[in-house]
Amino acid sequence: MAINNLSKVKKEDCALIIIDMQNDFIAEGAPIECPGGRELVPNILKIKEWAYENDVPVFYTQEMHNKKRTDFGMELERSEPEHCVEGTEGVKIIDELTPNERDYVIIKRRYSSFYLTELEILMKGLNKKALIITGAATNVCVFATVLDAHQRDMRAIVLSDCVAGTSIELHNAYLKNIDYVFGDVVTTEELINHFAK
Repeated sequence: MAINNLSKVKKEDCALIIIDMQNDFIAEGAPIECPGGRELVPNILKIKEWAYENDVPVFYTQEMHNKKRTDFGMELERSEPEHCVEGTEGVKIIDELTPNERDYVIIKRRYSSFYLTELEILMKGLNKKALIITGAATNVCVFATVLDAHQRDMRAIVLSDCVAGTSIELHNAYLKNIDYVFGDVVTTEELINHFAK
């Protein structure tokens, strides 16, 4: 969608983030199962391997809530069921995308990967100014992260074939909205080919 805008982004400015690829969003029958979420795995693995080969740091986020339900805030006031509770299988990152020791794992209690986490500190410490964004859900945590990156004058690049929403309709609508003003929406191949030039 926004391949032309990538001319403003340098590979050395980028970090990759894999948002909430956890059982409670991705596993079959999950409380908040994102349609197409399991099909993202090969593309996310591909861009993660590219990141390793190009010295691009890799961040994971893991949404997590305590069993007392005192850190959910307003998340359960609408249509979302309880999810990502400490000590459950649902909170775990899916096996196919298990982080390794060179990755950064960021625990978050809210939708945005920036809010009350160390992400901004890590970005500054690594001298990174652009986030390549993958994961779930396009219309919730991915969008919240894009918006917060934008407000911090960081570029957000969303890989359209590496994100899934809570519905196909909302996924498509939010990709259009992100591309409209908040970030750049491209495919994995488009990004890799751009940086290969």
